[in-house]
Amino acid sequence: MASTKILVPDIGDFKDVEIIEVLVKNGQQIKKNDSLITLESDKSSVEVPSTHEGIVEKINLKVGDKVNQGDLILSLKSDRKQDEKKEVVSEDKKVEEKIELKKEEPIKQKEMITVAPSSISGTKSASPKVRKFARELGANVVEIPGTQRAGRVSEEDVKNFIRSQVTVNGGKIEKKIYKEEYSHEQFGEIELKDIPRVKKLSGPQLVRSWTEIPHVTQHEEIDITEMEQFRSSLYDYYSGEMIKVTPLAFISKALISALKEFPNFNASIDTNQNKIIYKKYFHLGFAVDTPHGLMVPKIRNVDQMSIKEIGEALKKTSKLCKELKIDKKEFFGGSMTISSLGGIGGTFFTPIINPPEVAILGVGKSFDKLVELKGKIVSRKILPISLSYDHRIIDGAEGARFCVYLSECLGKDFAFKLAV
Repeated sequence: MASTKILVPDIGDFKDVEIIEVLVKNGQQIKKNDSLITLESDKSSVEVPSTHEGIVEKINLKVGDKVNQGDLILSLKSDRKQDEKKEVVSEDKKVEEKIELKKEEPIKQKEMITVAPSSISGTKSASPKVRKFARELGANVVEIPGTQRAGRVSEEDVKNFIRSQVTVNGGKIEKKIYKEEYSHEQFGEIELKDIPRVKKLSGPQLVRSWTEIPHVTQHEEIDITEMEQFRSSLYDYYSGEMIKVTPLAFISKALISALKEFPNFNASIDTNQNKIIYKKYFHLGFAVDTPHGLMVPKIRNVDQMSIKEIGEALKKTSKLCKELKIDKKEFFGGSMTISSLGGIGGTFFTPIINPPEVAILGVGKSFDKLVELKGKIVSRKILPISLSYDHRIIDGAEGARFCVYLSECLGKDFAFKLAV
């Protein structure tokens, strides 16, 4: 076995060109023309191919290093006799190809001569911007077929390649392992902790939702002044004590009314049969903030409950979640979910749909706002909502109508809209 040194080839007038990728590792078997490193200047980027084949013995460079012509890239272990034999066979093959070319028509010969250099080089032509775009998506530009002149790879080629990979893998997006160039502890003190079990379980579901569902989010400000006045005036006729009912109970009642009016929101998409499943039941999901992470249990048959019963069910379900005593089945089979941040703060946000549901209602903290009413400036209680929905089944017009209907259900005539 002999050791062969691979050097940086002639790179023209460029000096101190940065290495942005090292494409091989120690112990790897490589062939002649396999790409070793990627160099990037302010004008272009290029992959440097190997001039020999063998096993990588030692890599002399790393990402971030700046190199010039003649610098050592790596050393290869190779069988020199075998290399010489292959070179002889290669020369014989070239002679045979030349003889065959002479037999072809002049135009065909010209086409073959034009194509040959790019196929032998083992490199891919792409701009620095396109190379960076490919790296960010976890793709190797060498594997991407280029459709531009001389096989140059465009940004659209990268997108098409990623789409084809997802299709080939049965629609599943493979997890890419990305290694940080510098470890966190190099910049100061750190502490490592395990990801909570609940967040580990919910993480893949959130990724699935965000990558598979085309989200659209609409925001609306709802005037709930009369509703809040009524809610704060509730009391027990027998004991005289005030009755505390969370605003979420009123919102739930209004949401049930809206789901009956707009059945597309109480549905799911069966992608296997390419059909829509319309649900005749009304089970609402509620995002519950617990010490273990966010949970989304369902409360069944909310349409059959009074506002007071909904409030009691919310308290009971939240307690079971925080104590980890809730049954696993209660996290499935929902119509639509409500994610309320009203108890914490904030106004609008973008809630992520909980599949197989097709919509989710985000509720912010209510606030006072000065508005003009009958020629006078008055203070009104405003509830900010954020409605996210699956654009494959619900369009923007229907989403807007849903928000308007919800506003009417919680507005000044709420008592006539809701069956209290």
